[in-house]
Amino acid sequence: MFDRLKEDIAAVRERDPAARSAIEIFLLYPGLRAVRMHRRANWCFRHNLRFLARYISQRAVRKTGIEIHPGATIGRRLFIDHGSGVVIGETAEIGDDVTIYQGVTLGGTGKDVGKRHPTIGNNVLIGSGAKVLGPFKVGDNSKIAAGAAVLQEIPPNSTAVGVPARVVKQNGQRVDPYDQTDTPDLVAQEICQLRRRVHRLEREMEHVQGEQFECGGGV
Repeated sequence: MFDRLKEDIAAVRERDPAARSAIEIFLLYPGLRAVRMHRRANWCFRHNLRFLARYISQRAVRKTGIEIHPGATIGRRLFIDHGSGVVIGETAEIGDDVTIYQGVTLGGTGKDVGKRHPTIGNNVLIGSGAKVLGPFKVGDNSKIAAGAAVLQEIPPNSTAVGVPARVVKQNGQRVDPYDQTDTPDLVAQEICQLRRRVHRLEREMEHVQGEQFECGGGV
């Protein structure tokens, strides 16, 4: 247990340039506290102490703002940075050396039974506000951009962005010109289509009215 704690603290120091000391991380980092409490809750969950497991996990939510279901499987050296609003579902599985930022949800869609939540590979980074929803896998060494909504499997060594998320880089090579800074405005596109349709209908109405006028004038 002590070795695992040292690992976790070392992971935070390596990935967070704002971390200044081990004692600061141990006492003041909510992500580390949430992970430590989850390990106790998960032990109780696996030994059929389900009420105690839920009690520990809900206590962790009140103290850290991070909700990890006691049934979730978490690997080594998970770093939850900032952490507020993070939600990890019961059947979620997280590999080693994963980094999760605030506002991330590893959840379900409500349509699946059994395995309902995602499996996150090793060395994955999930940006703030991202939602990964469904029983699929995010491959090793992948990055999920901030605010992305991931609804299908992401291959290893990939970068996924957007809503819904799609892969824009794989194995260091761009696979799609899509860019977060040039996200298409779907509402604006729909408005433009409606305007074009209204303009076409107005011209058709003018044409019909003109024909009726000509017919009336010829009588």
